[in-house]
Amino acid sequence: MKKILITALLAILLVSTVSCSKKESDGVTISFWHLDTADEFKATWQKQADAFMKLNPHVKIEITILENEAFKQKIATMMQSGNPPDLFRSWGGGVMNMYAESGLLRDITDELKKDNYIDTISEGPLGVYSYKGKVYGIPYTMGAVGLWYNKKIFKDNGIEPFKTWDDLIAGCKKLKAAGITPIALGGNDKWPGHFWWVYLAVRTGGKEAFDKAYGRSGSFTDEPFIEAGRLLKQLVDIKPFQKGFLGATYTDQSTLVANGQAAMELMGQWAPSVQAQNTDDKKGLGDDLGFMPFPAVSGGAGKITDAMGGGDGLAVGKNAPDETIEFLKFMMSGDNYKELMSSPISILPTVKGADKYITDPQEKAVAEMTAKAEYYQLYYDQYLPPAVGEVVKDATQGIFAGTKTPEEAAAMIEKAMKEEN
Repeated sequence: MKKILITALLAILLVSTVSCSKKESDGVTISFWHLDTADEFKATWQKQADAFMKLNPHVKIEITILENEAFKQKIATMMQSGNPPDLFRSWGGGVMNMYAESGLLRDITDELKKDNYIDTISEGPLGVYSYKGKVYGIPYTMGAVGLWYNKKIFKDNGIEPFKTWDDLIAGCKKLKAAGITPIALGGNDKWPGHFWWVYLAVRTGGKEAFDKAYGRSGSFTDEPFIEAGRLLKQLVDIKPFQKGFLGATYTDQSTLVANGQAAMELMGQWAPSVQAQNTDDKKGLGDDLGFMPFPAVSGGAGKITDAMGGGDGLAVGKNAPDETIEFLKFMMSGDNYKELMSSPISILPTVKGADKYITDPQEKAVAEMTAKAEYYQLYYDQYLPPAVGEVVKDATQGIFAGTKTPEEAAAMIEKAMKEEN
């Protein structure tokens, strides 16, 4: 399937002669697409464009704004025509890699290396927008998944933040013995559950195992992925989740933690705000909410500093004029980036040193973890081809439900990956 799509896209490229950017006699036009439809968000991007155009009078930036699903459909159509926008929202990973493989994106590596600009972006997040050693975009915000926990419950039960997987297992057993639900999980939505297996794979196999499985010199049935399933089964077997978790939603998961009915959840940087919305006073746990990295696995190839998560960035289309890269660097530098961070758009920085502008302690904890990550893994359901991502969630669900062994779950994922190549 993947090879057929790439072949078709390359054929389109051979006959495509129209560019989304218009180089006119009196200047250059840059097409910029994003999906931030809220008025205050639209104003933020427009302000950045206006500032750049003022400094570069020969440049005109035309902004197109679409809501999320319409954006995905329209981008797919533009890509199939071989005529991508010059600058557009991207989540990096698998879909972006497919576009890069098909020659639909512009390699901006050399431009970013000028004056060592590339060194100003955190290594892990930049890797999500890189493919085969080349950079095709820049992430402007990148968070990470971690364990959000109730500090009061932990303190009252003599539990310290976990450093190892064994610590987590022991902590869950202690909380259960005290009559407390250790972990809330929205199992019916599947994606919250897949976080557990993916993070365990990050810890057991590290970057090398994933790169081999994704690049097909290895397999998703290799030992690190089997071991991730075994460790997840170890957790499932002690029954740390709330009753009926397989039928619960993410909203249910968040509500339990927010109201002190469960001790923790594994979730992304948005957890505090979602928890707050699920409490009567809209404040959540307040100062009682803590954050910790996913624990280390003894003997695993991954480091505790390796992170799994996601965020937002901007990719550059194949026909983009040079001014597009300058505009992208303009927004991602100095006071302009500081202004983005202070805007209504919720941004956890990818620019090195910008975390000093964060005042919220929870956001700072996530930002510091993201900045330290040498290996940053985008969620599998976004990084892998869409069909494979769905199978990952189904396979993981099977482990939670007890209907799939770790070996069977890994085999499901590998089968789906082979069908895509």
